[in-house]
Amino acid sequence: MSIADDAKQAVQGAMQGIMAKAVALAPDSWIPGGDPDPLIRERYGHVGKPLSRIDGPLKVTGRATFAAEFPIEHMVYAALVFSTIPKGRIAALETAHARCAPGVVAVMDHRNAPRLAPPPVFMSAPKAANGDSLPIMQGGEINWNGQPVAVVLAETQEQANHAASLVEVAYQETPALTGLAEARARGMKPAMFMGQPLHDERGDAEAALAQADAKVDAIYSTPRHNHNAIELHGVTVAWQGDVLRIHDASQLVAHTAWSIASMFDMPEDKVIITSPFVGGGFGGKCLWQHQVLAAMAARMCGRPVRLVLSREGVYRVVGGRSPTEQRVALGADRDGRLKALIHTGLTVKTATNAMPEPFILPTRSAYASETLKLDVQTVELDMLANTFMRAPGESVGTFGLESAMDELAEVLGMDPVELRIRNEPEKDPGSGLPFSSRHIVEAWRAGAQRFGWDRRNPHPGARREGEWLIGMGCATATYPYYRMAGGAARITLTGEGRAVVDIAAHEMGMGTATAQTQVAAERLGLPIAAVEFHYGDSTLPGVVLAGGSQQTAAIGASVGAAHRELVKALLKLAGNDSPLAGLKPDEVISRDQGLCKSDEPTRHESYASILSRARQECISVEAEGPPPLETMHWSMHSHAAMFCELRVNAVTGEPRVSRFLGSFDCGRILNPKTAASQFRGGIIMGLGLALMEEAQFDERNGRVMNPSLSEYHVPVHMDVPDIEVIWTDIPDPHAPMGARGIGEIGITGTGAAVANAIYNATGKRVRDLPITLDKLL
Repeated sequence: MSIADDAKQAVQGAMQGIMAKAVALAPDSWIPGGDPDPLIRERYGHVGKPLSRIDGPLKVTGRATFAAEFPIEHMVYAALVFSTIPKGRIAALETAHARCAPGVVAVMDHRNAPRLAPPPVFMSAPKAANGDSLPIMQGGEINWNGQPVAVVLAETQEQANHAASLVEVAYQETPALTGLAEARARGMKPAMFMGQPLHDERGDAEAALAQADAKVDAIYSTPRHNHNAIELHGVTVAWQGDVLRIHDASQLVAHTAWSIASMFDMPEDKVIITSPFVGGGFGGKCLWQHQVLAAMAARMCGRPVRLVLSREGVYRVVGGRSPTEQRVALGADRDGRLKALIHTGLTVKTATNAMPEPFILPTRSAYASETLKLDVQTVELDMLANTFMRAPGESVGTFGLESAMDELAEVLGMDPVELRIRNEPEKDPGSGLPFSSRHIVEAWRAGAQRFGWDRRNPHPGARREGEWLIGMGCATATYPYYRMAGGAARITLTGEGRAVVDIAAHEMGMGTATAQTQVAAERLGLPIAAVEFHYGDSTLPGVVLAGGSQQTAAIGASVGAAHRELVKALLKLAGNDSPLAGLKPDEVISRDQGLCKSDEPTRHESYASILSRARQECISVEAEGPPPLETMHWSMHSHAAMFCELRVNAVTGEPRVSRFLGSFDCGRILNPKTAASQFRGGIIMGLGLALMEEAQFDERNGRVMNPSLSEYHVPVHMDVPDIEVIWTDIPDPHAPMGARGIGEIGITGTGAAVANAIYNATGKRVRDLPITLDKLL
């Protein structure tokens, strides 16, 4: 990003800070969530039930259409050619052999590509979505190793792939900065995240650490991670007159439509993005170069284009998690109460994006400490821009923090669970805000009992079965509640008593459509079968991003606002001849396929009756959710207690997780079946983070060396143990439906729980992820 962008971000951050202080002091009643969502107290039977996913039959029968499966006549297939240097210029580009290959329709490169405006990088504007601000095939400059330099279009994918191998590129290299040590030597700069500095300080933590009775001070490191969703990043594009239609694998259809429209200098409503099904996202299914290149190629050749990144292509074009080096220093008195908490360190980013890995985020609210020092510094390398990856900051930040808490418990001779409970804060240690709802102690107690924590031998290496050393470890998990602005929804109610809910939200496999159908049915007082939930289309209302575990809150607040508008409209239609005559909207609730007085259910009229008397076939209302001010008024977080049992082979060093339990405090659970799947999925990704995942970056040339699932290891069935999940199910009174996010909490704390169990099993403290067998021999 430029100096001007940095300055703009600093100004925005200052304005956010001023607003946050004002909102924090406002009366509760002025804040969204000040009056609890009626669904928290009025339960009719849909929410909280383990409903099977409504999209399940489509998927198991092969009728769910993903982005690369939309059939379009006269379509051509695309293959990308990637640069092999980290920085420089294209000196020569020979495409003649490729153009003459069988089936080839065209070859696009910077010499014949359509001209575009600069990409709007994510967070530079409300709907900006691009992964970086670099021009897309507008010139011969090379900015990272793997940058697309040509697009080959052919009648079949095989023909396109073959022809791409015939493209010859010569480069004029310029010096690139791809080594961490050299970048560090050139100097670091403070990191910013979401417009705010990644820095917090209270008291003199270094002095308090020096004077503490018990202390730990260590460096923890985490490597690069790469996105590996089951569905490859695919897109099917067609220009239909002056309309650009894109079938995408997307987490942000509305943002993508606006961003691509701005690049092509066309009205936003002329770009239509659809994404009904996404086979995994986790932060990677946003806007990268491949969608834009496909749209450019379709315009150039005058035919629809399908572009699917290969697995290697995902590593070359789509950003992942950047590496971190974290210093965690804890000082405590003899009773285990923290006197100093220091969490500082370094992460890597590019100059053209705004996504440092914010690893101090979980430390801000985790524990009470008399002094606090948190800080993230960045260095900028010439590489592919990094991006959000499941629980950015928290997933790797909890590895450092929770490993250090385990080390402190060892120094004190204290049970690790009790040390964590002893340092529970009464209010948010960083912001000073009251917690909206925090029941992590209940989660710890329930989890410890269920897991059998009392059977843990506190002496490392004391438990053995044959060649296998057995240990137990635990860690706190935490992830903040978010609700982003821009959510809006439309409810259409028919005379037959059916409802359609429209919102530009996303279903990435987590059960959004199912849970939100349950919520909408409950809010409207309708049977599940009478509600349709439409999503994944940029023409629908709202600007909803599936990320930050915030989509449930964004949808819930928007549908709640639309429901209030619907009640107002129906009361007007009902008139004086209705049992509802004279009632105000606040006195009315939806129940039994109609409206009734909240404290007098017999004063009821069905939707069908109201519309029939008004001679209307249907009624449609649209509303936007209120600004997400609750996050500035309360400290809102999901929490969990993670427990791991594993075995380490004393001969080979092989680690094997044998049992895992997550005890969650995430507010109200809307659907236990889909929630359990989300929790387990996050934990499994956390096991990969702990034991195997690492994108190996060659600092000589800035290239990822293991761009495939044969070399970049992720957990498979044999790596996954019995995983049990339990939860408090205590509603958060200030969140829509009483629910906080569950999508990312599962990965947080898991890495530390594994590392702490390995220490308990072997006596070896591994502070550098992943924990591979060579580190245990």
